[in-house]
Amino acid sequence: MFRKTWKQIKILLILLIVIFFFPRSFLPRPAFSHQADELDMYIKQNESELRLAGYKDDENALRLKLAQLEVINRSRRKHNASPLKLDILASRVANKMCREAAINKYTGHRDLAGETPYMRYAFAGGYDHVMENAYGEWSSDNYPADNNNISSMMEEGHQSFMDEKAPYDGHKKNIINKSHNYVGIGYYLTGNQFRYYEEFIDRYFTFANIPDEVNPGDTAKITLETDGTMYPYFLIVYYEKFPKPLKPGRITAMGSYNDYTRDVYRTIPPWELTGYKKGISYTIPLIFKKEGLYYIQTYIDRKEYTRPAGFSTEGKTPYTGIVIKAPSGNK
Repeated sequence: MFRKTWKQIKILLILLIVIFFFPRSFLPRPAFSHQADELDMYIKQNESELRLAGYKDDENALRLKLAQLEVINRSRRKHNASPLKLDILASRVANKMCREAAINKYTGHRDLAGETPYMRYAFAGGYDHVMENAYGEWSSDNYPADNNNISSMMEEGHQSFMDEKAPYDGHKKNIINKSHNYVGIGYYLTGNQFRYYEEFIDRYFTFANIPDEVNPGDTAKITLETDGTMYPYFLIVYYEKFPKPLKPGRITAMGSYNDYTRDVYRTIPPWELTGYKKGISYTIPLIFKKEGLYYIQTYIDRKEYTRPAGFSTEGKTPYTGIVIKAPSGNK
C-alpha cells in the first residue's frame, strides 16, 4: 500500500513540475482572457476614432455594450445568423440619437433636424449601409442609473424587438438579417427617460474618394473596392430634398422610416458597373444635377455580369449607404 501511495505522489509531483515550468502559451487560457483581449481591442479602436468625439464611450460603457453585443449575437445564433462585431462610429451615432431623444422625450428614427438613420451615419463619416432599431422607455419615477439596471433595460429593449410577430416584426428581421456583420449600440438614461438604439451595418466594401459635397452639375467619382470574391451587382441613386427640422411629437408619430425615397435619380446595372472595374476596384463617375441629397445604394453578387442579362434585387441587401450633398450656390 505504501509503494502504491508513493507512486501516486511521484506522479503528482511530476505533474506539478510540468505545470510550473511548461510555457504558458501551450496551456489552456482562462475563459475570461478572450473577453479581456476583446475589450482591449475595442478600447484601442475607441481611442483612435476621432469622429463624433463628444459621444465617445468610456470604458464602463464599452463593457456594458460588449455584454449587450453578446445578447444580440445570442439572438442571431438562434436564427443561424453569424455573430456581429461592435462598430465604434455607429455606436457614437446611436449615442447621439439616444441622448437627443431622451432629453427631448421622443422615440423615433428621425432626429430634430429631420435626418434619417442613413443620413446621420453618413454625415458622421460612414459609407456602409445601416438599418436602425429604436426603443424608448419612460416612467413616472426616475430610473436607477447603475450598470445592472442599464444592462437590464438594454436587454428588455432588445427582447421587445425579438418578441415581435409577423407581419409586424421589422425590428426582429433586422436583428437576424444574415447580411449584417457589424452593429452600433447606443443608450442614454436621464431621470425617467431611457433610450436604446441598434444600428446594424453591412460592411463589404472599402471606399476612396467619397466627397461630402458636390456642386450641382459637377462630376464626382466614387471608388468602391471589393475583396475580390464579390462584384457590384446594381447601383441605385435616390434623390431627396434637404431635411427640415421636426418637433418631438411629430417624430414619435411618424414611426418607421423607409430606406429609400420615391425619387430614383439614376440606376447602373451590373454589366455597366463592370466597365468601371480596375483590379478589384470600381471608380464610378456620377453627376448630380440639382440641389439636394443623393443616397447611393450598391448591391453585390458572387457572379460577375459582363453583358446584359436578367437580374433582380429581390431579397438582397444593399451594401453602401453613401449620402452626398449637392448644396445650392448660396450655401
